[in-house]
Amino acid sequence: MIALARPWMVLTLPGEMRVLSFAPHRPGFVRARRIVWREVRDADLTEHFDAKGWLAGALAAEGMADAVAMLTSRRLDAAREAREDGAFALATVGLGNAERIGAGAAPAPPRGWGTINIAVVLEAGLSEAGLVEALSLAAAARTRAVMESGRLIAGGPATGTGTDCIAVAAPFGEEDHCGLHTETGRALGRAVFAAVAAGAAEWMEAFGHAQISP
Repeated sequence: MIALARPWMVLTLPGEMRVLSFAPHRPGFVRARRIVWREVRDADLTEHFDAKGWLAGALAAEGMADAVAMLTSRRLDAAREAREDGAFALATVGLGNAERIGAGAAPAPPRGWGTINIAVVLEAGLSEAGLVEALSLAAAARTRAVMESGRLIAGGPATGTGTDCIAVAAPFGEEDHCGLHTETGRALGRAVFAAVAAGAAEWMEAFGHAQISP
């Protein structure tokens, strides 16, 4: 279930699940019942702003300290979702902070709404190893969607942003494999690609003409 009341968006999981993420709040392997987005303004994220500490305090004030939580300056009502058999993806997509993996250049100043935050919920029970593989597939699907979006930076197509975040949730299980030869892996890839591609297309239509880095 998704509850949107800006500046918060809360994805309530079917029950307590194992979640793997590199979210700023409760990263790594944790048990959680919610994955949360907190919308901020670009102007809020100053160089010395303690984003993790501030987010922890804001979540505690809302009674959500136990959630896995991410920050975005993309409007939460621009979130896009996609569902496949056994997999659900919810994504906010901003490409102002776009980067190209392996380019090696110094990061350019972000322009516009600048990050991609993705939550994936799977029906299949996975082990920690299975969740690691699932997160890698979500990253690959994100990368394909960004590369096909038309977002260009110096050196070629963007592959993501400098501040992307992915969280994958699954029931507790013993399945170690979630690759592209598995039904779960294929469904995950399709759902993440569809959600990110839809969000990227909307961002490009609104801002792409003015956001191509020199």
